[in-house]
Amino acid sequence: MEKTFEGYVGDQSLESSQVLGLASVVLTGVWMGHFRGGFAWNGSEQEFNVHPLCMVLGLVFLHGDGKGDVNFLTRINFISFVAVFDFHRASKIPDMYSLHSWCGMITLILFCLQWVMGLLFFLFPVASAWLRASYLPVHVFCGLALLVMAIGTSLLGITEKLLFSIMYFAPEGVLANVSGILMVCFGLLLGYLITKEEYRRPPNPEEEALSVHFKTLTDGGSPTTP
Repeated sequence: MEKTFEGYVGDQSLESSQVLGLASVVLTGVWMGHFRGGFAWNGSEQEFNVHPLCMVLGLVFLHGDGKGDVNFLTRINFISFVAVFDFHRASKIPDMYSLHSWCGMITLILFCLQWVMGLLFFLFPVASAWLRASYLPVHVFCGLALLVMAIGTSLLGITEKLLFSIMYFAPEGVLANVSGILMVCFGLLLGYLITKEEYRRPPNPEEEALSVHFKTLTDGGSPTTP
């Protein structure tokens, strides 16, 4: 069957999103590893470098890609926040003083809330089938909103780091800016793909059951118990 132009664009967008996401992670690693002195866990600036790398890897790429294990994502996010607070404590820098830190904390809290709500609605039999079907679109929207907030917070962090370093068109500054642009392009492509039904993750049996229940209820019938 010949592929339509729209299908071709969708396939190219899917492949491009993976390349852009991986490139963002790699460039962040190069920035922190080559220009900022590498990584460590001793309260120094090298420990701070763990923070941006884990954030871009976890909340931007893996979360946006939708293939990361939730437990792994939670550990990555925890390591990232411990690293930055530990660095602040060792360097006697106040915590939560910038817009970047505020947006980052809000994003982390919302990520945890979505994780808890996902457990309550879809893993444990707490909510009814109708309630779970009603919450599913909200859950999808929250995932997209978290991706937007994670990318926006990353851009704030890049700007804050470069302003502290006062670099004008230096190689490090250009690399950091390119990394930010790649994250924006990654988010835009994922946003486009989310609007296309054929590129969404295939529903598992639980989600298919929820769809049947929801359709039955909206048609005025009574759902059967699975």
